[in-house]
Amino acid sequence: MAFGQKHISRNVRSEKHNRNAPYWAMGLFILGTLGLSTIWIDLGTFWKGYVLDMTGPAWNYILFRGLFTSKADNLWTRFFTPNRTLLIFLIVCFGIETIQYFEIYDSTFDAFDLLAYVSILIPLFVIDKHNYEKNIEK
Repeated sequence: MAFGQKHISRNVRSEKHNRNAPYWAMGLFILGTLGLSTIWIDLGTFWKGYVLDMTGPAWNYILFRGLFTSKADNLWTRFFTPNRTLLIFLIVCFGIETIQYFEIYDSTFDAFDLLAYVSILIPLFVIDKHNYEKNIEK
């Protein structure tokens, strides 16, 4: 690919990313607000026990991928590809539960936390991966 083509291709990817950035930012805000509200609002066992486990990995995925900003073509976001980011987050989340299972620190193991972690993270990954691959093809 010639230099000019590569530059045009990068601009096309950047334009598509910039169009989607406000939606990712809105998702980041909603997930962050929901997750943090579990600290102050008690809406029952599910709310207190699982909502932060569902929203935390998802909002951090958006942050690590740089999906919420138009300044996304940098070393950080090139390192945190969709696959790599998902893998890192799954290792961390499942690692936390494994440590809890073996009672390495004072906490409660809950197998449903594993489901909570991936309930929003996996669909988010699928959407991101789809957009990422479409942008790479251009």
